[in-house]
This record gives sequence, structure tokens and C-alpha cells, in this order.
Amino acid sequence: MKKRPLGRTGVSVSALGLGCMGMSMAYGTRDDAESIKTVHRALDLGIDHLDSAELYGDGHNEELLGQALKGRRDKAFLATKYHNGVKNRRNPDGFAEKGCAYVKKACEMSLARLGMDHIDLYYLHRLDPVNPIEEVVSAMDALRKEGKIRFIGLSEVGADTLRRAAKVAPIAALQTEYSLWSRDEAEQKMLPVCRELGVAYVAYSPMGRGFLTAQFKSPEALPQQDRRHEHPRFQKEHFAKNAQLLPALEAMAARKKCTPAQLALAWVLHKGDEILPIPGTKRRKWLEENVAALEIALSGTEIAELERAFPVGVTSGTRYPEPAMKQLGR
Repeated sequence: MKKRPLGRTGVSVSALGLGCMGMSMAYGTRDDAESIKTVHRALDLGIDHLDSAELYGDGHNEELLGQALKGRRDKAFLATKYHNGVKNRRNPDGFAEKGCAYVKKACEMSLARLGMDHIDLYYLHRLDPVNPIEEVVSAMDALRKEGKIRFIGLSEVGADTLRRAAKVAPIAALQTEYSLWSRDEAEQKMLPVCRELGVAYVAYSPMGRGFLTAQFKSPEALPQQDRRHEHPRFQKEHFAKNAQLLPALEAMAARKKCTPAQLALAWVLHKGDEILPIPGTKRRKWLEENVAALEIALSGTEIAELERAFPVGVTSGTRYPEPAMKQLGR
């Protein structure tokens, strides 16, 4: 597996990572046995960058990865996240805690669920609603100095917040959404700042939460218990407009003898070595399809053709429902 640098840390990780959220929530029913086999297959294929969070399945995802990595911890670069002001086992009332003592508590609970003595990359999952970013990052840096975490990451924060955070302690990675249908914020604001500061850009949902697979022809095609039903882009008034974008993707995929999903992922991979896509799956079949995208070569002409088909701002509907959009640190 090809490697890419994790910002200016001196550490490299697999060019393709594995997002593990769907193993525990959001996309249909759980299948722990298949999920563990998928993690093992990822490691066998050279994928070491695994992404989790305390929020995913209210701790289930970290516990699952702890099981999957028994005896193989040294093969994985494990990232997880914590969130202030959300209901979970650590915070059953969902109140945002003032002061940053909760940062250490959250980390210790994640380590206990994982059954590990350190976390490689520890993220603030969403902007802390009550504590200044400087204080939060200082608390995270204390964990780094204690050896409980190796590197600090931020997820879904804005450019100004990232700059402020980087003045307190080294920020290894920013995680946010990036795909052909989510280009505007990334390309206009966050990627330029990450490049300036030497921060890795970890791209989640590089296939548009499955939309760019072109497998779903209507919202009704989604599994019944699927969180995408709540997302504006997948709702009827927006879905039909967004579906008009897919023929161009499908046509090029046919020419290149790959799937639309592989082509969408290849486009992200071609956008710069500082970008680390973490497509999510709980199935070995889709994992192997994703890995094959690393072998797809795109010319400058082909990249430009895709970007004309998916111009910045073309997607209909917001990325999340309104309450979740308010949590994004913009």
C-alpha cells in the first residue's frame, strides 16, 4: 500500500484509510463478525489508518476495533474522536461541560473501550460549544505529553479556528467531508489553510455517503433504518436534482472500466498527497473495490472533465440536517 505523510509529523500512513462509523451506526444493521473480518482484510491489504469515535454506536465502534486489533495493534494507526455536549455513556445528559477536565476523562474512557494504552490520532469531533479552542487544544496537548495520544486532530472546524489551534500546539490533521459533490468549503477555505500550516487533510465520505456509487436511484432504495433518510441531499426534492449529476460520472467510469465509486475515490486521491481519504465500509467486498481505486490513473483532462460535471456549489441540499449543520465550526 502506498503511503502519504501525516502533515509535518514525520509519520506516514496508508494512502487510503478505513472509516469505521458504519460498522456501528447510520447505515443499516450491525454485523460485528463481518466488520472484524473487514478490519483484518484492511490490515492485510496494507491499510493501517483506521478511523473511529466515541460517538459511533455510543462506544460500540471503539470496543469493536479493540477486539479486531487484539494481537495486531502494531499494524494499525488508530484515530478516534471525542465530543463535548452530546449524549453518550460519558455524558448521559448531553450537557456541554465548562472547563476541559472532560478531555482527559473522554480519552481515558476511549482507551478503556479500545483496550489500548495510547491513541495515535485524537480528534476534537466538533467545535467545543463552551470552551475556547486554545484551552481545548492545551488540554489535548497535555494528553500528548503524557503519552496517551501521539497526535492532535480537529474535525469540522473553520479556517480561523484551525489557525488559532495551531498556535497552541502542533495540529496533525483536519478531518472534514470532501468529494466531487462536497468541494466548496474544502477547496475554497480549508485545503489552502491545511497546505499553509502543514496539516493533513483527512477526507471522510469521499464517495458522497454512497451517492456517488450511483447504486441508489431514489431515496426509497436506501435501507429502511438508514440515517441518510434524514440528510437533505437524499430527500426527494434534492435527490432528483443531484441524480442529474451522475450520468457524466457513470459515462467516464464505463470508459475507464471501473465503477462510479472507484472513479469518485480516484478523483479525491488525485487532488494531492496531503489528502487522506477514509471511505467507510463494513464489507470486505466494498473494501477491496475501494483499494482498487488506487490503481486508476486520471489525466489532467479527465480531472477537469469531472470537475466541470460537478462544479463547486452544484449539489442540492445541505450536507447535514439543520441541527447538525449548526455544530459545524464555520
